[in-house]
Amino acid sequence: MSARVHRTPGGAVLEPNGCVRFRLWAPAAEKVGLLLNERAMPLPMTLKPGGWHELVANAEPGSRYQFVMADGARVPDPVSRFQPYDIHGPSEVIDAASYRWSTNWTGRHWSEIVLYELHIGAFTKDGTFRAAMGKLGHLAALGVTAIEIMPVADFPGRRNWGYDGALLYAPDSSYGRPEDFKALVEAAHGCGIAVLLDVVYNHFGPEGNYLPLYAPEFFNKGRTTPSGDAINYDGAGSEAVREFVIHNALYWLEEFYLDGLRFDATHAIIDESARHVLDEIAERARAFTDRPIHLLLENEENETRRIAPEACAPPHFTAQWNDDLHHVLHVAATRERSGYYADYQGRTDLLAAALAEGFAYQGEIMPYRGAPRGEPSAFLPPSAFVAFIQNHDQIGNRAFGERLGMIAPAHVMRALSAVYLLLPQIPMMFMGEEWGAQQPFPFFCDFEGDLAEAVRKGRREEFARFPEFADPKQRERIPDPLAEATFESAKLDWSRMDQAHCERYRALISVRKREITPRLNQITRGGESVIHGESAVEVRWSAGANETLTLAANLSDRRIAFPPSRGRSLWSEGPCEPALGPWSVRWSLEAPQ
Repeated sequence: MSARVHRTPGGAVLEPNGCVRFRLWAPAAEKVGLLLNERAMPLPMTLKPGGWHELVANAEPGSRYQFVMADGARVPDPVSRFQPYDIHGPSEVIDAASYRWSTNWTGRHWSEIVLYELHIGAFTKDGTFRAAMGKLGHLAALGVTAIEIMPVADFPGRRNWGYDGALLYAPDSSYGRPEDFKALVEAAHGCGIAVLLDVVYNHFGPEGNYLPLYAPEFFNKGRTTPSGDAINYDGAGSEAVREFVIHNALYWLEEFYLDGLRFDATHAIIDESARHVLDEIAERARAFTDRPIHLLLENEENETRRIAPEACAPPHFTAQWNDDLHHVLHVAATRERSGYYADYQGRTDLLAAALAEGFAYQGEIMPYRGAPRGEPSAFLPPSAFVAFIQNHDQIGNRAFGERLGMIAPAHVMRALSAVYLLLPQIPMMFMGEEWGAQQPFPFFCDFEGDLAEAVRKGRREEFARFPEFADPKQRERIPDPLAEATFESAKLDWSRMDQAHCERYRALISVRKREITPRLNQITRGGESVIHGESAVEVRWSAGANETLTLAANLSDRRIAFPPSRGRSLWSEGPCEPALGPWSVRWSLEAPQ
């Protein structure tokens, strides 16, 4: 099969004559040089219209290069495809055409998707793309049809969650080379598993971002975000910025044959232009191929405009992470009420809304925020939401990174897993969840100097407002995010896999694939919910003209009477109908009377 190459406006591009065209957008620089393979003197580049500096040079794949500013500062290529010596070192010329794909993958339809979120560095002991390939058989046997990989864009040091990426086009060298990432994607496709990648377009990491030195137009100093000046998507000079980000999305999809992207914190992407950069990314991403491309959003504001059906707005995006569903299920399981969890405590109405309609808050005042949150979502199909009981944020943003199974009893976890895997929303597991991994996933990074100390201090101060960490001695117990031991504690220990636990997940996914997946496209809007008691809810969805899908869940400590259900049924942790015991679930597929 032919190679896949995405031609970017900047960077190092191989020309047909065997030379390499180097281009850098540096509107603030009058002169830029190219230092090629550590030559004594940089080669002068030509300034072109629009702030572009260009040079065609005799170079080949594997050549190392840096751009040199007038003051002598050496910087990597912002469109570098590989950084063999981390973010501050030279970039490497990559021949993307040299990778020959052996399969003609046609993709997975969204209704078939069962997601599995993973972090390359912590997924296996070796923490590489190649090592991850060895676990694909396990995922395929479990019933996983898509993996969602946390960001891999080059970050400082040897370990990071990935949200501190500075060079967005370069897979981090600690995971392997670009060819290794492609090999992982190809192996996943061979197992029938689609591959999605988490991308970050709301900020750059705090170290290794050299763009302000030669392209200050990349940022809007009039808009301050928690990560610094906002990326400039709508001001003067924003055309090149937008193209940089749009091409990055297209690059991952085309050159790495990915099946989709998950966009981090889209509520923090500020763009007041006529066409939002996210919408432009989606339009161009869907235009370059006929195979299914899945574009997922994280959006704290619970907005629905980008996942709305075509009758209301162009459905540019496939689905959105449903944090509300996580919150109602987490609170039911743990009774925690710290921070925003307090707004979900004892609210069976919110549990019902999240199960039936997607969002729990759909424009109501959220006390924790002191402001309205969300938009109406009942008109959306359940498949517009990604459901989960664990993910990297909800685990790792806890002080000690405890997984839900470390703080909730086993019978509660069994009930919760049945609820979200049998919902008509799209389910997503977090790595190790399928075997009940009893190890943390704490926050970790690998900065140095003052930045490292600031991150360490900030992490502990973040929890100072919680009563349980009011004592400084308690805060000292929080794992040091800079310590290698913290990272090592997050790595999955595959020798501890609980096969019985895996079998239960496999059985639930099998039921989902047999009964729910074939009907998912027939469920075109939210369901109708009935509250039967505290934390006890029944939801019904119309699956076309002839069938109804019903899910009843009793997430309380008491026995609750539910009306009997007809048709094919399954019980989880409970006695026979019409009553459901504590922490039990029943689903059924009913034909009309």
